[in-house]
Amino acid sequence: MTYSEAIKGGFRLVNSRWQLVAVQAGMMLFNLIAFFILVGIPLGIAFIIFGLDLTGLAELKDIVSLFKNPAELLSKYFGLIMIVLISFLVYIVLITLIGLYVFSGSIGTLGRALLDSSSKFTMRSFLAEAKKLFLPLTWYSLVVGLVFVFIAFLLGLLGGGIAVVVSSAKSYDSTLALFLGIFFTLVLVLIGLSLILLALAATVFGTAFLFFKGESAVRSFTAALRFLWARPNAFWLYVVLFAGYIATSFVVMLVVYPLNLIPFIGPIISFPFQILSYVVQGYLGLVIIGVSFTYYYNAEIRKPEAVIPPEGLSAPTAESSTRDEDISAPRVPGQEPTPPETEEKEQN
Repeated sequence: MTYSEAIKGGFRLVNSRWQLVAVQAGMMLFNLIAFFILVGIPLGIAFIIFGLDLTGLAELKDIVSLFKNPAELLSKYFGLIMIVLISFLVYIVLITLIGLYVFSGSIGTLGRALLDSSSKFTMRSFLAEAKKLFLPLTWYSLVVGLVFVFIAFLLGLLGGGIAVVVSSAKSYDSTLALFLGIFFTLVLVLIGLSLILLALAATVFGTAFLFFKGESAVRSFTAALRFLWARPNAFWLYVVLFAGYIATSFVVMLVVYPLNLIPFIGPIISFPFQILSYVVQGYLGLVIIGVSFTYYYNAEIRKPEAVIPPEGLSAPTAESSTRDEDISAPRVPGQEPTPPETEEKEQN
């Protein structure tokens, strides 16, 4: 399957389930309301209870002066800090669970659409897929998180080793140390970028194994790594999709961000465009999942179609294919086969 066919198939798949974009927009609106309820309201109540006067914080130097003595600030506003921290942690846990639930329903709906193109989107089927995949996807997210922690630890070790090599080279030659610093930094950036892209590609294709094969979290990720090793085109397809996502998000940011610089009315004008940018990014995220699922489905799941013989011809059977061929010379018309006894008498 070519890249263009996979990308077109992914767009068709997501467009056939456009309701998923509306579900993601609803989740974004829910996150805003939850932030106002769980973080904004407790923070306002805490300000009223503790009688905080923020009128003196109009300048940046007044804010910086508060952190000159953090122990005094912590002892004075310990209750306020605890309320804000607890509210924020509850908010983070809530939006994470909601995000995993919606993502579970999204990948289940897209995968089900590939298996049965005649099926229609309903909230009942979406919730059923979300309920079925929520727990496996939660464990899968934990495994992926540990993988990225390991990558960060490995890059930290490599960075520390590079720092030791460069500092040792400074004692011999500053030019050599400069060359080694630039060279090893570029190598570290290349290794880090490759590992991160490989982990992201394995994460996306691992969700395909999670849905289509029903594998566990660890097996899904390792199976995705083997799939990418056996099919390098799948990895480069994800690199193309990721680059397109970054480029589109950058263009959208260039359109939205300058509106915030307009005095007074800038934030009001930019607010609808910011919502639109979130919707576009959510749509592109679904397209990446749709393209990856389409490529995996055609490579591993879809069975090759049976070859239909032309009209008037029958398909070859096992008997016809294994039957001994007649290699005798052609007979002259009208000539009958000679019986064995007659042939023997003629020879005598």
